[in-house]
Amino acid sequence: MALRREGLSRRQIRDHLHVHNNDILNRLLDGEPAPEWTKRPNAKDDLRAKARELRLQGLTYDAIQIELGCSKSSISLWVRDLPKPERHRTPEEASEISRRGWERTMEVRAAHRHRTKADASEEIGLLTKRELFLVGVGLYWAEGSKSKAYALRERVIFVNSDSTMIQVYRAWLGLLGVDEDRIRYRVMIHQSADVSGAEHYWAKLVGVDPSQLQRTTIKKHNPATVRKNVGDDYHGCLVVVIHKSADLYRRIEGWWSQMAVEASRLNA
Repeated sequence: MALRREGLSRRQIRDHLHVHNNDILNRLLDGEPAPEWTKRPNAKDDLRAKARELRLQGLTYDAIQIELGCSKSSISLWVRDLPKPERHRTPEEASEISRRGWERTMEVRAAHRHRTKADASEEIGLLTKRELFLVGVGLYWAEGSKSKAYALRERVIFVNSDSTMIQVYRAWLGLLGVDEDRIRYRVMIHQSADVSGAEHYWAKLVGVDPSQLQRTTIKKHNPATVRKNVGDDYHGCLVVVIHKSADLYRRIEGWWSQMAVEASRLNA
């Protein structure tokens, strides 16, 4: 609280006190307003003022969209009380202006997405071992195989097509002390895809020779189905199996059960 009142930002307080857990930091700063210098101006206010200025100069919605990169629906709300300019263009010219306006809007949206992702990445900070442990438990319970009352299969098997998920999962296994010689890998992929390319892709990701992968599971392709997961970015899924993992599976189930209890307590 004292650091906040001195005018420090959340990031400065985080680095000063070495508190890298955002939830803890939020609770410590609860009720204490952020200093003015850390508050971002409302970009929409500036856009609105500029849109009105351009409208008064006689620009159409399309022309304002090209200039500012915001949607025509927003422009309409901001300038609807202002007089409409006279139109002096052909349908072809209007179509070209509209196309350019849409392209500009998409550029602005892409830049906004990039900024949002970059800001979110900075919020994570350093990941502690405990945080990785909890993330891994949740990750497995969401994406890993689970034993059922009607089919008791206490084996740790994780399947995913996202390479970053596989990397986080492997880091979690390392944190748990699972030896590499207990881990088996297998590719699952559609028969119409580049099977060999996928095998080399996943083998390189997990640091093994393609010959060390188990036999690939080929999924038959239904010609009547229009698949969208195609192209150079499609590598199928990687199956990660832990050998002799019944005890580990029971521990994961226990960890998740207690996490669910604790989450309910916090939400009460």
